[in-house]
Amino acid sequence: MKKILKIIIEPILQKTWFADFILFTPRLICGFYLTKDFGADKFGMPWSPVEREMGLFEVIYWFPRDVEAYGGVFAEFPVFFAWMGAFAEAVGGLLLLLGFNTRISGFLIVCTMLVAIFFQKWQQVIEWGSIWGILPAMGFLWVGLYAMILGSGRFGIDYLISKNMK
Repeated sequence: MKKILKIIIEPILQKTWFADFILFTPRLICGFYLTKDFGADKFGMPWSPVEREMGLFEVIYWFPRDVEAYGGVFAEFPVFFAWMGAFAEAVGGLLLLLGFNTRISGFLIVCTMLVAIFFQKWQQVIEWGSIWGILPAMGFLWVGLYAMILGSGRFGIDYLISKNMK
């Protein structure tokens, strides 16, 4: 079990701390905006806007209806998928920001952004003839992918934990 945990947590370090810092910067920015703006608008967090009237870990009332409109399995379990998507943005963004469980957070963010791109935003690409509307989701997708592969680097809680596991 400890070996599996080590594989999940231990980050891949770059040759220099500066290279790790360069990779840390987009993870920090994306994690901040995912948790503060994108996630907190849909999912009850301590920093969610008060006017949204959400309790802690509560999904805003309209989001399950949006998810249900995607059809298929999303229409069968809209509350579950709405909760998972909002959780991935709000809590996953926070974990990404901190570099804690970075690979798992990256995976949740990648899944959420793929759904956002292909089920929510793709119609805008068709209507506008441009990818402009999906750029934020694509940016979060790419950062989630590199976080899923590389982990936190030197600038994250995962690095501190993995140092103490040796």
